[in-house]
Amino acid sequence: MAWRFKASKFKNAAPIVPKPEACVRDISVGSYQTYGNNITASAAFMAFNVDHNGSSLAVLPIDDCGRKSKTMPLLYAHTDTITDMDFSPFHDGLLATGSQDCLVKVWHIPEKGLEENLTNPECTFSHKQRRVETVCFHPTANCLLSTTSYTTLTLWDITAEKELYSNSDHTDVVQAVSWKRDGRLVATSCKDKQLRVIDPRSTKQQVSHSTNSHQSIKDSRVVWLGDTNRILTTGFDSARQREVCIRDLRKFSDPEKTLVLDSSTGILIPLYDPDTCMLFLAGKGDTTISYLEVIDRDPYLVEGIRHSGEQTKGACLVPKRALNVMQAEVNRVLQLTSSSVIPIMYQVPRKSYRDFHSDLFPETAAAESQVSPASWLQGVDTQLARISLDPTEKQLIQPRLGPKPFTPPKLSLDNTSSASELDRVFSVPAAPSSPAVNGASHSPAVSEPSPGPASLPQQEELTNGEEEVMDGGGGGDVTPSTAERVRLWSEVERRGDSKPGTGEGDLAGVGEDEPESLERGGTRNSIAERRRLYENRSMSVQEPVSPSPTPLRRRDSLKQSKSGPIKEEDGNTNKRNSSIQPSKPDSVPTTPAPKRTSTVFGRVSKFRHLKGTPAHKSAHIENIRNLSRQISGECDGFHANSERVAVPLSGPGGKIAVFELAKTGKLPDGVIPALVHGTNIMDFTWDPFNNRRLAVACDDGTIRLWLIPEGGLTEPTNSPETVLEGHSEKIYFIKFHPLAQDVLASGSYDMTVRVWDLTRGYDPITLHGHTDQMFSLSWSSCGNMLATVCKDSVLRVYQPRNSTSPVAEGKGPVGSRGARVTWALDSSFIVVTGFDKVSERQIMVYKREDLSTPLATVGLDVSPAILIPYYDEDSSTLFLTGKGDSTIYAFEVCCEPPFLCPLSHHRCSSLHQGLSFLPKRSCDVSIVEFAKALRLTNTTIEPLSFTVPRIKSDLFQDDLFPPTKVTWEPTMTAAEWFSGANCQARRISLKPEGMDNLSEAQGAASVSPSSKEPTKQTQSQPQPFNRLAWTPDLVASTKQKQEQIQKSVSSKVEVNMKLEQDQMEGVDEREWDE
Repeated sequence: MAWRFKASKFKNAAPIVPKPEACVRDISVGSYQTYGNNITASAAFMAFNVDHNGSSLAVLPIDDCGRKSKTMPLLYAHTDTITDMDFSPFHDGLLATGSQDCLVKVWHIPEKGLEENLTNPECTFSHKQRRVETVCFHPTANCLLSTTSYTTLTLWDITAEKELYSNSDHTDVVQAVSWKRDGRLVATSCKDKQLRVIDPRSTKQQVSHSTNSHQSIKDSRVVWLGDTNRILTTGFDSARQREVCIRDLRKFSDPEKTLVLDSSTGILIPLYDPDTCMLFLAGKGDTTISYLEVIDRDPYLVEGIRHSGEQTKGACLVPKRALNVMQAEVNRVLQLTSSSVIPIMYQVPRKSYRDFHSDLFPETAAAESQVSPASWLQGVDTQLARISLDPTEKQLIQPRLGPKPFTPPKLSLDNTSSASELDRVFSVPAAPSSPAVNGASHSPAVSEPSPGPASLPQQEELTNGEEEVMDGGGGGDVTPSTAERVRLWSEVERRGDSKPGTGEGDLAGVGEDEPESLERGGTRNSIAERRRLYENRSMSVQEPVSPSPTPLRRRDSLKQSKSGPIKEEDGNTNKRNSSIQPSKPDSVPTTPAPKRTSTVFGRVSKFRHLKGTPAHKSAHIENIRNLSRQISGECDGFHANSERVAVPLSGPGGKIAVFELAKTGKLPDGVIPALVHGTNIMDFTWDPFNNRRLAVACDDGTIRLWLIPEGGLTEPTNSPETVLEGHSEKIYFIKFHPLAQDVLASGSYDMTVRVWDLTRGYDPITLHGHTDQMFSLSWSSCGNMLATVCKDSVLRVYQPRNSTSPVAEGKGPVGSRGARVTWALDSSFIVVTGFDKVSERQIMVYKREDLSTPLATVGLDVSPAILIPYYDEDSSTLFLTGKGDSTIYAFEVCCEPPFLCPLSHHRCSSLHQGLSFLPKRSCDVSIVEFAKALRLTNTTIEPLSFTVPRIKSDLFQDDLFPPTKVTWEPTMTAAEWFSGANCQARRISLKPEGMDNLSEAQGAASVSPSSKEPTKQTQSQPQPFNRLAWTPDLVASTKQKQEQIQKSVSSKVEVNMKLEQDQMEGVDEREWDE
């Protein structure tokens, strides 16, 4: 028993709470019913739930502090509450999140943190119809992620974006998961009161141990005690008292230690440090955090100093690599409260903190792993290296933001393909090569970025052999100033001229110590750097290209053969040098670099950062009363054109109010002028070619056409212009033809779709084939086809002038709550919104020629409101929202995977009842407004503008505004269309008078005046301007313009070049000799 008298080194570890200014303050944290800790941390960042619903995360540097603005950048991760999150132990910027929306997403946090809202994940996994409960990275295998959903434990390989393993042996919800430190076994705590130990790689019985755990169905937690065979759990006993249990695998059914605490209702979050055996228990809703030491003999748990402070919403431990070891900080707990994040430092008292106390800091696990998910699954168990935390030792680990986590550990490129494994994983186009740092350029290569020093570190280093393993260094890149770039460029040219025949000069001469200056301590480029590289590549300087691109190489591939290949590449290096020097004409034909819309991780839309801005209150229409909320599900509920809006009102008689957009402000109290139908309204829509005509479908099977007088309604009226009768049952919906005037389609409960000729007042075409209730109908933009989606889960496409039966059918949404359909990409794709079996809202994209299976399916959230789509053809942007929503979702529809690219979703300040977009001519292109909508709330109508942030907004952004279709003018009459005519809409430019095109301004800026003999190809294709990279041509052009400006000013203004001292009289010359 002598050990009892040996005091622990950590016995007196005391919690030290910083001052308020050293905490993260003024944040808003809600109360979330999840099994997660609500906060997590890496050595570089902390991430935690914010806002009321918890669907967003705040991601801050690990040492951040101070008050936070309500407009700080957030990670808009999911559409529902985030249940759990975890940082990778091997990549400090790699974050995985799980949510109630059934999705698991993996994010890469930029090296400098969030400087803008982040909405696009690196990859996404779906648990189909069950919410995600826990998310946890594997402790030894790189990029192996474990998640749980209901009764299923799943392992994912995030580099290959595929599922590796799944276990459904649990009988109820899995509440907690913890891996053994060596990564061989995983422990789970379940709502069925069972504690299980699972070996995912076992070919026999995967559940190796199972026993009864805490006897309450309330929340429980489990944590593995390091490399030992002992497991610690927290939960509630049958008397609802909180308890802590320790079990040994060798006698699993009997707890080794049971510690009963109190009767509080908050679950105890166990935070265990295997290096020091320190255990922290933070109860949700508690104001205290307990500290205990875990030992391997009785009493097993030794209590230390308890911390009392604010109420806990969540808690986590900070990795050892981020601790202040010189202050004897042995652990740090991040406590999440309702309005702050408090870093609680546990410090061991010492007489002096000048030296590193090695006895307090045993060697800890390194942040590097050589084990891939596939190799781990095959049985490879390579333990992590151990590193010292002593700051004087060289292997001091800094926050590890690279290498790139999505590069497979063993990557090879064969001779038949120049695409990397990464590109195949993410389905992206081949990336342009970068100049080799060591000067060994590649023989005929693809077009290269401008070789300014700012671009040199950002390169892809791949080879035909195996990929070398590089250490993750720290240190961010510093963008050189213009003077530094000029100096470095001059040094490059000087070395190129002095060593014309070597293979080591040229671009390698930028810095003497190449690894530190160009590769950040040998680290491959981070995801953020690679993203910037390819974004900058979208407007790069023309450079020589070869007829056939070759695979990218790594520098070590050149070390293996230094004879022939190097000599062969020397000439190419000299060619490149000659091509980038403005004083030497280059005979190699040049082609402009393609304007890339993709980064390493897929497509990046120009509209990715779209911004929704509501108009000033003076432009609102207010005091709208008696808004109807009983409109049918097939009706969008709100329609507008460029002059007026139509809003259904509640009450008997089927009333629709029409408000003039020119008459803004507060509506007077009293009777609102309306169209009275005498029966219930089913649907209504404006004539796209006549802003005064409104068509209304009623439940008596009739369609009423109203002509609104000039200036708007002044009194209620019940006299329509025309009444169409043809359907025997009430009508679902009505849709005007997009090109032909006076052509209208209507769908009815009699299972028919009728196409009306309004000029003659009858329906020449009746379409059959529906077997159940119709949800939606949409005309194609070409006007030849229409698509319908039905309650029988069938998507149908008709060519009404050729056949009354569908020409194509496919499987639509399985839910029976409603759906919508619209066309996209010149009517070659069909987008359908609906529900799945568990009422999750989904978006599906179909190819028009193949409706059997959707090309892509995106699940959003669980909500009863039908997603109503609006497709902007010019920008290929799909806007979606539902009645009662406050979020307008935005996606770009593209013709290549993933087919639906998420853009920045717009969150409104209040709920809305409808959204209607205006024609393109209503947009103000001078402020880069590419879409304009009107939003109907409970009492107001608010204009909403969607813009794209641009620096040179004074120029016409012709890359965002192509010639648009004139959708407000018909191309043919009804008689012409019914006779078979096809006349497409003409296109016009939205460019205002007096504005210059952005592309012309860039092209003019990039043309070099010193190029007196350009090639034919250069003359025909102007050189795009690269505003991010320095070039000699640009400097020469700038100097010449400056001289021209000086000459023009001198010719108009008399310039006095004399100095004041020139008029002064000095001493006699002879006096200087004395």
